[in-house]
Amino acid sequence: MAKTASLRPGLTRLAEPMESLGGLLRDWLPRQRWFAGKDRPVTELGLLSMTELFPGCLHLLVHAGHAGHTGVPSPGGAPPAGDCYQLLLGVREQPAPRLGRALIGRVQDGPLAGLTVYDALHDPRSAQLLLDRLRHPGSAGPLRFDCDPDHQVPAGLVPRLLDAEQSNSSLVYGDEYILKVFRRIQPGVNPDLEVPGALARQGCHRVPAPVAWFQTHHPFKATLGVLQPYLRDASDGWTLGLNALASGDDFTVQARALGAATAEVHLALASAFPVGGPGENGQTAAAMIERLDAAAHCVPALQPFVPGLRTAFAALTSCDPGPPAQRIHGDLHLGQVLRAGREWFVIDFEGEPSRPLSERRSAHSPVRDIAGMLRSFDYAARQRRPWRPEWARRCREAYCAGYAARAGWDPRKKHGLLRAYETDRAVYEVLYEARHRPDWLPVPMAAIERLAVRGD
Repeated sequence: MAKTASLRPGLTRLAEPMESLGGLLRDWLPRQRWFAGKDRPVTELGLLSMTELFPGCLHLLVHAGHAGHTGVPSPGGAPPAGDCYQLLLGVREQPAPRLGRALIGRVQDGPLAGLTVYDALHDPRSAQLLLDRLRHPGSAGPLRFDCDPDHQVPAGLVPRLLDAEQSNSSLVYGDEYILKVFRRIQPGVNPDLEVPGALARQGCHRVPAPVAWFQTHHPFKATLGVLQPYLRDASDGWTLGLNALASGDDFTVQARALGAATAEVHLALASAFPVGGPGENGQTAAAMIERLDAAAHCVPALQPFVPGLRTAFAALTSCDPGPPAQRIHGDLHLGQVLRAGREWFVIDFEGEPSRPLSERRSAHSPVRDIAGMLRSFDYAARQRRPWRPEWARRCREAYCAGYAARAGWDPRKKHGLLRAYETDRAVYEVLYEARHRPDWLPVPMAAIERLAVRGD
């Protein structure tokens, strides 16, 4: 039987522990789906924090420096330039066969020489011990574990690691709870803890409330993970939409209900996070034009459409200002909603992880979320040929109708706003697909052509 290593005394207090792990992590990190710097060489790795979470498991916050960035922390506790990642590393004398995919490697020198290191989230024993820490509030070094005192999480739930995550890692426990472990860490309260908690206090049932979480206060304060109820019989909107397309079924009833659910969440967000005052369309237009110019510089196919797309953004300065700015989801699409029974639920309020946390927690027009969902219907309709633009159009209409019935205002009557936000989303999609999935580039480019030429 593979044995968990007994970590050497003083290991977590060593001044240069990365001498043991640096070489292995420099090779392993860029191959992880959640690592954001794949297109930039890792020029340095620095250890920001290291805690022995329990025997045989180290919790690390690691700084990955890239060309042009240094790993020197900024004054006032701000993180160093570059990216900070959370790692939970198991340490064994001999690897267990079931951990093959999780293996990082055998350390050759330094304080961990001769030991095997692996991603501990793949280890059922480590996953169960992590849940035990969440069930019993307390501290471990700079880490703090907390839970809702009115919600008792049972012991002994069998863990399994989900394969579908991209920017984070998620563990499901006994099909009862899901723990999202954030990988890319930024200072401050993560919206995926802040927003569901606030909505639960508002009585909004559309978002599963957090029942436990853990954070760090060194080298800066940040959220590290959140445990929520798991909707075991739910299906995500993306899968449901694709199934409807494949079977030739209509999806407008579901789309209308989803629009109403989105409006409910927006109303609850406006109550939970009062902002007041209209959004600043002039600044928004300038930011959209800046993103367009940057994307066109990287994707030549976008350049012929730039003049037409600019008109969509310029129109923001003179069109109906629309609803007041407020807290929103920030990255809403069919993959961020679940349907259980006849009800829609909204999940993943983290926002776009590549954006600064301050931006993700700031107020925006709710039209931004609506535009994201409308683009998602278009993506679904173009997953297989022949493309089904009429299916997307009907779903878009139904979604907006459902939203209007609950919110009291109709997104379709805010044409200038909706066109600008949908255009901004499509520009983002073009840049993403060009970098990561070139075969998908025709999907957002079809929307770009439509928005630049006809503006509808």
